Formats: sequence, C-alpha cells, structure tokens
Amino acid sequence: MILFIVTSSIKCLFMLTPSDILVTLDNSAAVNYNHFITLSHPYVYLIDSRLNIFRGENDDWAVAAEVLGYNPRGGYITSEIFYFGNCLINLENYQGNTINSYSNCPIDDKSFNATTDIESLLPDAGFWIVRGEKMPLSTNKQDYDKAGITLDEYEPGQIQIIEAVRLAIIDHALLFRATDVELYKSIPANLKKILVLDEWYHREFNPVTSPFDSPNTLRVLDLGQEFIQNMIREDKERTARLNKEEWENNSPGSYETWQQLAAVIATGDTSIYQPTLAPNSHWKNWPESGAL
Repeated sequence: MILFIVTSSIKCLFMLTPSDILVTLDNSAAVNYNHFITLSHPYVYLIDSRLNIFRGENDDWAVAAEVLGYNPRGGYITSEIFYFGNCLINLENYQGNTINSYSNCPIDDKSFNATTDIESLLPDAGFWIVRGEKMPLSTNKQDYDKAGITLDEYEPGQIQIIEAVRLAIIDHALLFRATDVELYKSIPANLKKILVLDEWYHREFNPVTSPFDSPNTLRVLDLGQEFIQNMIREDKERTARLNKEEWENNSPGSYETWQQLAAVIATGDTSIYQPTLAPNSHWKNWPESGAL
C-alpha cells in the first residue's frame, strides 16, 4: 500500500502539462536546421497547410504540420512536413545535424513536366497524376475568376503553375494532403491522431542570431581594436532585444492557438480548442510567400 502511494505520487509529479509542450514548441527553432512552421517562405509560394495533432500513452505527443508550396527555382510542388514532439523518430539529417522536417512531391513528374513550361501551364494541359489519381487542370480563365484567383497573365491567357494548383486545391485538397504513412514517418505508430485543423491562426516565429556568434566571423576580425569590440557588443545587444520581442510576440507559447492546442495535447480533450482569433493560414493571407 505504501509502495502504491509513493509510485502514484511520483507519476503525478511528472504528468505532462501544457507548459511542457509550449516549451518544446518555443524552442523548436533554437536548434540548428530546425524551424517552426513557415507559411511565408520567401522562395516558396504557399498553396495549402494542415495541422495534425497526435497523442499516445505515457504522455507521448507529436505535431505534424503540412505545408504545400511551389518553389519556382526548383520547378516543383512539394509537401513539407514539420515535426514537433517528445517522442519523434527517424528524423532527417543535414550536414550532421538532425532536422525536424522533410519534403515529398505528390505530383507525378512525368505528368507535371508534360503540362508545364517553366512557370506556366501549356495551353493543352489536361491533368496531373497526384498520388496515383488523375486530377483535371483548368485553362479556363472564368474558373479562376469564380475562385477569386487573379491571373497575372504575363502573356495573354497565360496561367501560372501556382495559379493552377491553387485552383486545383479547392476541389482536390485530399489528393495533396500527406498520407498517414508520410505523417507517421517520424511519429511512433502507437500515437493516435486526435485532431486535424485545415485552418488556424498563425504567427511566423523567426528568432534571430548575431553574425558574431559564428567563430568564422570572429576569426577575420582584429578583436584588439576597440571599435570592433564595440560593434560586436552593440550587435549582440540588438540581437537580444529583437529576440526578446520575437519570443514575447510570436513564439507559439505567446498566443491563443498553441496555448489551447497544448492543453488539448496534455489532456486529450479536443473540446478545449475553441479559438477566438480568426484563422489566417490560407495562402491569400501570406502574399510575401515566394516574393523573392
């Protein structure tokens, strides 16, 4: 009886709390080559996004955030999955560092290349093969007008790839969403998916670093010069100030979305998620994505 009471007390002391989850999320961008969810990547046009929340026994939890985007430099449409949690497995590596994301291309290369010319659809483009299924394409300008998609038309009648896929996602979103096999790549199979969000209120979270934190920068400077030392000190103070503002205003733990989702994960009660902030994860709210 005494042993039971002691064991139970210890278990209660280490019970998962929303604060534990928020600390993990807040620090997700503080590790080399790790990032929080990015909807406004300057090189990638945002198309669609989704949040998948997982929970298991023994306080295991994970979040898999899908971000579908188009990178015109690479000429491909990718689904990037960002992973967060306390039990992640099989994470990717880059230059000897573990990273929290990986990408896959849901569109068959052959069908994509046969219907596109650099950044636009060919006039006779008919369909793409997406995850093994034939998905029709539209070259009818009226379809885009009805969907509220303004065509850039660098040439008369031209339809950009990003415009075509943003129209296609309206009726064929499920074809582009990650499969369970893809989602569970870095999540233990015993965790259950308890909540899926196709829209939510999001803030970009990008902690900054000082260039003087790099030993390579310090090597090329004569640290004996007083003005160099002052420059370093001022830059580090500026970086600290900007980071303080970034953490206070944009870190996951600073706003309602993740505060509520952390409580959902900690308790398993999805009814806790009752957002009052209007969702902004739709691509129209992130015009800076792909701007460079």
